[in-house]
Amino acid sequence: QVQLQESGPGLVKPSQTISLTCTVSGGSISGNWIRQPPGKGLEWIGSIALSGSTYYSPSLKSRTSISRDTSKNQITLQLNSVTPEDTAVYYCSGGYGDTWGSWGQGTQVTVSS
Repeated sequence: QVQLQESGPGLVKPSQTISLTCTVSGGSISGNWIRQPPGKGLEWIGSIALSGSTYYSPSLKSRTSISRDTSKNQITLQLNSVTPEDTAVYYCSGGYGDTWGSWGQGTQVTVSS
């Protein structure tokens, strides 16, 4: 059974960087980052495949970096130069290989001064 747990700071100031970690147990160290702003739908941020290749949403690509530490079973998201529009619940999803059907519970990140 795959379990994923997101962690990171709940409050970030504008222009700073959101850094989140997804800790994976029982699955592959590959997956997606997705977010849901308040009152809006889900937005795909990016992915890291089992091969280590990364893929990003075109609208966020210039500010996003996804990496992993297989020794710690973690996938990391960094989103730079944030604004209040980046306020959202951030989720990671994962599974086995490049099939990602399991989700973490999500973590709220608020961008505010």
